[in-house]
This record gives sequence, C-alpha cells and structure tokens, in this order.
Amino acid sequence: MGWLSRFLVAVTFFAVGVLFSPETFGSQSVSHLSVYLKLAHILCFSTAFGAALWVTFIGGIIMFKNLPRHQFGNLQSKMFPAYFSLVGVCCAVSVAAFGYLHPWKSASTAEKYQLGFLLSSFAFNLTNLFVFTPMTIEMMKQRHKVEREENIGTEVGWSKNKEVAKINPKLAAMNKKFGMIHGLSSLANIMSFGSLAMHSWYLAGKMDL
Repeated sequence: MGWLSRFLVAVTFFAVGVLFSPETFGSQSVSHLSVYLKLAHILCFSTAFGAALWVTFIGGIIMFKNLPRHQFGNLQSKMFPAYFSLVGVCCAVSVAAFGYLHPWKSASTAEKYQLGFLLSSFAFNLTNLFVFTPMTIEMMKQRHKVEREENIGTEVGWSKNKEVAKINPKLAAMNKKFGMIHGLSSLANIMSFGSLAMHSWYLAGKMDL
C-alpha cells in the first residue's frame, strides 16, 4: 500500500469518526471549536509521544544492531531532522490548543504544570533540531572520513572503532567529542519524552472509560 493509499485510509476513518460523533447528531454540550482543539491536541500529542517512543527505544536500537555502522549513521542523519521537526510541530500545536483551552489566568495549578511540560518538550526538540543535530551530523561526517581511511565502518557495532581508536589519537579525540555531543542530544530527547510522558499521565486521569 502506497503513501497516498495509507493517507486516504486514515482520512476515511477520521471522517467516519466525525460522522458518528455526538456533535454531529446535534449535541450542543460542547462548542465545535473546543472539540476541534481537543482533537488537534490529542492527535498531535499522541503522534509526538508515539514517534518519540519508537525512535528512542525501538527503531534506533534495532537499526544500530543490524545495519553497518556508516549506513546506520547516514540513515540517522536523514531521519533525525525529520523526527525532531515532526515532534516539534506536534508539540507546538499541542501547546497552542492546550493553552487556548486552559487560559493561564483561569487555569488550575495542574493545568499550568501540564502546559509547562508541553513547552519543555517543544523547547528540547527545538534545541535538538537547531543545535545538537547539526553538530552531531557534522562530527559524524568527519569521523566517517577518518574511519574510511582506516578501512572500518562497514561492520555492525563499535568493536573495530574502539580497536583502531587505541592507536589513532585523532579518531579517539573524535570519538570523545562525538560522544559528548551525542550524549547531550540524547539527554534532550529523553527529557522531551519524559515531559510528554508526564502529560500522558494527566490525560489518562481525565479519561472517563
């Protein structure tokens, strides 16, 4: 199934959900704008949370354990800007919708905390997108060049890199710098995911199943 077919299927299910919603049958208990904002918030939050969960704990680990290291790095250099852009946009929409539904002056303490969590996730993603990711990609390209000169990088895992770094000071220095930048990027990503996880707990408490 192609991308367009998948998109049309998703839109169809969405349209059916709207068709059978209480508002469609004349319920006036909630304004249409409020419903649309809640929908935007839920869809964008769930997209951000799901993407962060998959990339951080599942997809990235599977790729690292099964792809040649340079191929893995090149793929990550294309995927992460798109990933942080997606999560950043979703967080921005969630912040806007939640902020509109819960104005600061009339919001409860819990609601203010939740807005803070969403803003934190948004900020961490922007930091990754515009600061850490470009630095990481540039450092990765430089290290790949040195590794190709040493005829390594086509293997899976770090074993050959560590062996060569013991006798190649330049590669060892690059490993240290890359590790520091990548560590900061990973920390920002985890903090963003943690902020989203805190908001998921809040949303679960609001559900009436």
